[in-house]
Amino acid sequence: MHSVPFGPTGSRVPNVVAGMMRIADKTDEDIRALYTAARDAGIDFFDHADLYGFNHPGGGPHLCESRFSSALGLSTAEREQITLQTKTGIVSEDWHYDSSYDHIVASAERSLRALDTDYIDVLLIHRPDALVEPAEVARAFDDLESAGKVRAFGVSNHTPRQIELLKSAVRQPIVANQLQLSIAHAPIITQGLASNMSTEPGAATIDGGGIIDYCRLNNVTVQAWSPFQKGSRDGVFLGSDDYPELNSELDRLAAEYGATPTAIATAWITRHPAAMQVVLGTTRAQRVSEAAAGSDLPLTRSEWYGLVQAAGHHVP
Repeated sequence: MHSVPFGPTGSRVPNVVAGMMRIADKTDEDIRALYTAARDAGIDFFDHADLYGFNHPGGGPHLCESRFSSALGLSTAEREQITLQTKTGIVSEDWHYDSSYDHIVASAERSLRALDTDYIDVLLIHRPDALVEPAEVARAFDDLESAGKVRAFGVSNHTPRQIELLKSAVRQPIVANQLQLSIAHAPIITQGLASNMSTEPGAATIDGGGIIDYCRLNNVTVQAWSPFQKGSRDGVFLGSDDYPELNSELDRLAAEYGATPTAIATAWITRHPAAMQVVLGTTRAQRVSEAAAGSDLPLTRSEWYGLVQAAGHHVP
């Protein structure tokens, strides 16, 4: 498993992350199998959110965190071997965003209880809050850090200006920004390629103002979520009839590298020099293993750009 720098912390983390978004309805045995597959592949980084599980029948916020801890029953020693990341800021009741001091601290406390741990390694603000007060976020981060309850902080789905706004008050480094990215859904990369081209309306601005470049310049680790998804809610592109050229190219490269299309799709992200982490959302142990095999596949530039074009993106 290839490792990458984690923000400016000086530590290194695996470039493939096991996401726990969909474990609410899984049995203890299923969760243990998923966890074991990840650890066997060299993945010791697990991604959660307070929101995950809210829409499960009979469930609610923090359900997936609770399922993870109850199914695994990690010892203190094993807990110290892994990185637990969770997110806060989305409120499922009357759906809205909340980055206030009270909500951040209360949510973190509930996550600690749900995960049955004394500390959270990384806490992310899940979505930009239009009503955010940076001083409140800063106070929440300070109190959680000084109490030893959270060790590092980051964001998710934030633009450069939104991060800069937080940094105007927050003293801790923003170590990560979790962003949607797959070969099929790649505006944060492809619109930059077509900047100023009339064939790509708004290409110079829609990409969030060069968020990938911003993160590289500011030592913010990009975490790519939904790495196999077509779009926001359209299912995966792997094996989809909607992407015949892309799947043909994935199959060709998989045969060439002795890997699977899942590994190649993972490698397309890990090949990028931003040194990103790929956040898996699968609950299938086999797919975790296949994705991990793409952690360090050395795709060439022509292969990488070939996948971009096979996915239907414009390369001028």
